[in-house]
Amino acid sequence: MRLDKFLQASRLVRRRTLADRLCAHHRVRVNDRVAKASTQVRVGDLIEVDFGGRRVVARVAAVPEEPRTGDPGLVEILERGPSEEPY
Repeated sequence: MRLDKFLQASRLVRRRTLADRLCAHHRVRVNDRVAKASTQVRVGDLIEVDFGGRRVVARVAAVPEEPRTGDPGLVEILERGPSEEPY
C-alpha cells in the first residue's frame, strides 16, 4: 500500500492530501529514509512523521488489502513528542 494512503488509513494523518504535502516537504521518513508519498509500506517498517511542533514514531503492524480509515490495529505508536528540528 502507498505511504500516503496508509497514513490516512492508520489515522496518523487525517487527510491524504496532508500526507502528500508532508511527504513533499520531507517530513516523513520510513526506516530512516526520507519517503515519497508513493513509497510502499510493509509490515515492520518504522514510520516517523514530523508535524513541525511534534513528532510521531510508529511501527507498521499490519497492511490492509483495501484502505479502511480508522483501523487502530495498523500501527504501534512507539514515540510521541516534540520535534527535534531547530526553529
